[in-house]
Amino acid sequence: MAQKSGNPIIEGWYADPEGVVYDDTFWIYPTTSRLSGDDIETYKADAERQTDAYSQTYNLQTHFDAFSSKDLVHWTKHSSILTKNDVSWAKYAMWAPAALRANGRYYLFFSANDIQSNEKPGGIGVAVADHPEGPFYDALGKPLISQIINGAQPIDQFVFHDDDGQYYMYYGGWRHCNMVKLSPDLLSIVPFDDGTMYKEITPENYVEGPFMLKKDGKYYFMWSEGGWTGPDYCVAYAIADSPFGPFKRIGKILEQDPEVATGAGHHSVVKVPGEDTYYIIYHRRPLGLKQANERVVCIDKLEFDEQGYIKPVKITFDGVTSITTE
Repeated sequence: MAQKSGNPIIEGWYADPEGVVYDDTFWIYPTTSRLSGDDIETYKADAERQTDAYSQTYNLQTHFDAFSSKDLVHWTKHSSILTKNDVSWAKYAMWAPAALRANGRYYLFFSANDIQSNEKPGGIGVAVADHPEGPFYDALGKPLISQIINGAQPIDQFVFHDDDGQYYMYYGGWRHCNMVKLSPDLLSIVPFDDGTMYKEITPENYVEGPFMLKKDGKYYFMWSEGGWTGPDYCVAYAIADSPFGPFKRIGKILEQDPEVATGAGHHSVVKVPGEDTYYIIYHRRPLGLKQANERVVCIDKLEFDEQGYIKPVKITFDGVTSITTE
C-alpha cells in the first residue's frame, strides 16, 4: 500500500506555505509561526526587544526554514535559509515567502517589519541564492516595495511567471491587492504599458494571501478571506482571461471542517511535472487550539470539474499518497 503523507506534513509551527517544484523535488517555504519556550524566554530577557510595540511572536519571526521532498511524504528540513542578520533593514515579522527560479538563480521574496505607515521602514524584499536551500542574501539592501499603495499593506507577495515570459507580482494585506510588473532580473518594478506602476485588482471579500495559477489558458486567481487568527479563515477564487482580471469571485475552495481543523487558509498550489495533477498546500489550526500562531502546514488534492471550476477541497488527516516526479 502506498504511503500517505499525513497532515500536518512537516513538524513544527509554520504558516503561509509557498510550494514550488524544482526539477524532481518539491519545496515548501513557510513563515515560522510559533517559537519554542526557550526562544520566548530569550525574548523576555532582551530589554531592547521589550521596548518594541510589536508582539513577542512578531519579534521572534526573524528567519525562514525550507523543506524539500521527492515524494510529498518524506521531508528534509533546511534551517535558517534567510534570517534578519542577512537583511540589514529587516528587524521582525518576516513573513510569507514567495519562491521561484529564474536567470540561473533562486529568488525568495519576503515581507518584513509589518509596517503600519509609510514612515516606518520595511515592506517587501527580495533575496537570491545559488541553491534552493540557500544561503540567501538580500539582493537590494532595501525593500523592493516600502510604501502603502492603494491601501495595500506590502505583505503576502506572490510572483507569477506568465507564458509570454513576463513576471508579475501580486501582493497586499488590509483587504487591498495590487499587482506590479517586474523587470527581467526581478529586482525592480517597471511601468505597465499605460505608464502606471501599481494596479489595484482587489476582488470581492479579498483580505490577503494572493496566488495565481494558469491552467488551460485561464488565469485562476486565489486569495484568503476572513480573519487569520480565527476559525473562519478560508480561500476563495476567480477565473479570468487575463492576468489583470477582472477577477469576479466565484466562491470558496478551502475552509475549516469542524471535525478536522479550523482556520484553513493562506495557500499555494503545486503541479506534478508532466501530469495534470495538482495539490494545495496550506496552513490550518489543529482542533482544540485557538492561539493565533498555532498553525501547521498541510497538503490535500486540488481538483477541477469538467467545466474547469475548482472543486471544494476536502481537508484530511491522511494528506496525499506518495508520488515520484521522475
